[in-house]
Amino acid sequence: MNRMPGDAENAHSSSVESCPSLRDVHSINPTQLMARIESYEGREKKGISDVRRTFCLFVTFDLLFITLLWIIELNVKGGIETTLEKEVLQYDYSSSYFDIFLLAVFRFKVLILAYAMCRLRHWWAIAFTTAVTSAFLLAKVIISKLFSQGAFGYVLPIISFILAWIETWFLDFKVLPQEAEEENRFLIAQDASERAALLHPGVLSDGQFYSPPESVAGSDEDSEEKQDSEKPVV
Repeated sequence: MNRMPGDAENAHSSSVESCPSLRDVHSINPTQLMARIESYEGREKKGISDVRRTFCLFVTFDLLFITLLWIIELNVKGGIETTLEKEVLQYDYSSSYFDIFLLAVFRFKVLILAYAMCRLRHWWAIAFTTAVTSAFLLAKVIISKLFSQGAFGYVLPIISFILAWIETWFLDFKVLPQEAEEENRFLIAQDASERAALLHPGVLSDGQFYSPPESVAGSDEDSEEKQDSEKPVV
C-alpha cells in the first residue's frame, strides 16, 4: 500500500520529463523557418555561393599574378617585344617562362569552367590541374636551366606551385564542406517547416468561413420546445 504513492510520483515525474520535448516541438516558429528557407532559396537563385565566388576570384588572381611576373621578367631581360619573340616564337623548354604562363592559363580555364560555369561539387578537376602543375614544374626545374637566369628562375616556378596548392586547399577544406553544410541546413529547415506547418496550421483565409453544425441549432430548438411542453398548464 505504501508503494502506490511512490509509483504515482514516478509516473508523474516521467510525464513531466516528456513535456519539454513536446514544448520544443510546439515552440517552432514557422515564420522564422520560412524566412530561413527563403534565404537559402535566394542563395540558390543567385547561382553561386559566396565562398565559391571567393575561390573563383582567387583563381583569377593566380592568372593575373603569374602574368604580371612574366611581363616583369620580359622587361628585365631587355624589352617586351624582343624577349617575347624569343620566348614565344623561338620557344626553348630549358630557358623560356612562356610555358609557366600557359600553365596558369590552363588552371584558370579548367577551374573556372568546372567550378563557376558547371558548378561542380567534386575535387577531381582541381586534383587534375594541381597534379599537372606539380609534375610539369618539377620536371622543368630538374631539366631546364632556369636557376642560372637570376631571381625569376626561382620566383615563377615557386609562386606557381604554391598558388596551385593553395587553390586545392581552399576548395577541399573551405568551399566544398561549407556548401555541403549549407545544403544540410536547408534540408533540415525545410523538414522542420513541414512539421511546423502540421503543428501550426495557417490562419483561415477570407474565402473560408465557419458555420455551426445544423444539428446543434436543431437540438437547441428541440430542447426549448420540450421545456415548453413540460410546463404545467394553469
